[in-house]
Amino acid sequence: MGKIIAIANQKGGVGKTTTAINLAAALGVLEKKVLLVDADPQANSTSGVGYDPRNVKQSIYECLINEIEPSDAILHTESPNLDLLPAHIDLVGAEIEMINLANREKMMRNALHKIKDDYDFILIDCSPSLGLITVNALTAADSVIIPIQCEYFALEGLGKLLNTIKIVQSRLNPALEIEGLLLTMYDIRLRLANQVVEDVKTHFQQMVFDTIIQRNTKLGEAPSHGKTIIMHDASSKGAINYLNLARELLQKNDLTKMSNAEKTIPLDE
Repeated sequence: MGKIIAIANQKGGVGKTTTAINLAAALGVLEKKVLLVDADPQANSTSGVGYDPRNVKQSIYECLINEIEPSDAILHTESPNLDLLPAHIDLVGAEIEMINLANREKMMRNALHKIKDDYDFILIDCSPSLGLITVNALTAADSVIIPIQCEYFALEGLGKLLNTIKIVQSRLNPALEIEGLLLTMYDIRLRLANQVVEDVKTHFQQMVFDTIIQRNTKLGEAPSHGKTIIMHDASSKGAINYLNLARELLQKNDLTKMSNAEKTIPLDE
């Protein structure tokens, strides 16, 4: 049975979609079968792997509202072992349509559990909010990855997200775990960035991934080409960072047996 991981932070611009796309692609390259679920009405994950959201006929919206089979909406991507359950703008109205439905918090869980056995990992790219769609994602997930950018307001709003996770754990999904906090947009030259890394690791300790995602021009370019960073430039720092994150995730879940020397790909200085 596959593992469902939500990638969530209600704060925008923290690298959530970048992480969803590129971690999914990296896991695919490491020969894991992966489904990327775009649960954000902006549909950036959909466009980021090469699909125009305006041309999407069936999406996560239809799975939630019209109860179509998720397998009927899944699209294949050019990245190895990576499929997509896309989004389009209609998802913005889903929360209003779901509000009076019974078990409204569990609709995504019901949909994804139909296909959970078909994948090693299902990654959900959540919207930058703590609305009903994000609660649905957390209720469906086995764990959550929280991206945190290495900037001044890094921890702003994190308390609200952690509180939401606690509420979901207590009322909807007792098995939900925090997979880890992921530091993103790191610039080694900035003293402030290094201070944020130190503060987050001091405060959260083992909850923080060892892998840190560095600022990288290629990471910003890749979505404009509808490509993952590995398909765009496999030798870039961004690609190596996400491959290392994928390896670390597999190690944490005891899904690979590697020596210490094999755990990371060294970056060229």
